[in-house]
Amino acid sequence: MTILDRILERKTQEIAALRREAGEDALRAAAAEAPPARGFRRALRSASAPRVIAEFKRASPSKGAIRPGAEPAPIARAYAAAGAAALSVLTDADFFGGSLADLRAAREACELPVLRKDFTLDAIQIAEARAAGADAVLLIVSALDDERLAGLLDEARQLGLDALVEVHDGVELERARALGAELIGVNNRDLRSFRTDVAVTERLCSRVSGCTLVSESGIDAPETLDALGALGVDAFLIGEALMRAPDPGAELRRLRGEE
Repeated sequence: MTILDRILERKTQEIAALRREAGEDALRAAAAEAPPARGFRRALRSASAPRVIAEFKRASPSKGAIRPGAEPAPIARAYAAAGAAALSVLTDADFFGGSLADLRAAREACELPVLRKDFTLDAIQIAEARAAGADAVLLIVSALDDERLAGLLDEARQLGLDALVEVHDGVELERARALGAELIGVNNRDLRSFRTDVAVTERLCSRVSGCTLVSESGIDAPETLDALGALGVDAFLIGEALMRAPDPGAELRRLRGEE
């Protein structure tokens, strides 16, 4: 069983518990009362380049502990001050050490839109994300069949959330585009082997037009942002390079070419 298989198995258990303990109707009611979404995709199109989605995470299955004990609010404020276009917050507890409380704290700490970075398999998770204050959710094509992906895209739209639709190869990209995805993330990390290669974005970016394109994973040098930006990449999701740095805000400024 791959790491991704283990994560998805655990996520299925979490969804069942969420239905029992919170209930879909209650979460939908809470989502309806949430503050207006801040416009995640809009921020990626309007912020000054290079546009970075700066990520908060304490750990990952492939790298282990990254910044144990980190608090989201001060890091979110540092990211905002350093010119981030948006935030990404890991909310998976078992594999990434995150929580929805982290998302709430990050959103309250600044004015940036926030992506709930998790493994979304069910509409109830989208209602939960909206209720917690998320402005966008992640949909991973490799974890979803077309029927479920289409349903989750529709659910996100109905709740006023943007959906970052993540792909890793050409087949997944075509599936995402066929279903009308407007915000596409090319993950340079293979979620089954967890190997990372920025060339994945280089190979796929020419096949994306009319969408907002995000490159994710393995980005740790200003030259990479410059090179991918020249190929048409609109934004960059950066996590580990920032969270490992002694000063995440200063590292973000460096990557954006401001230091």
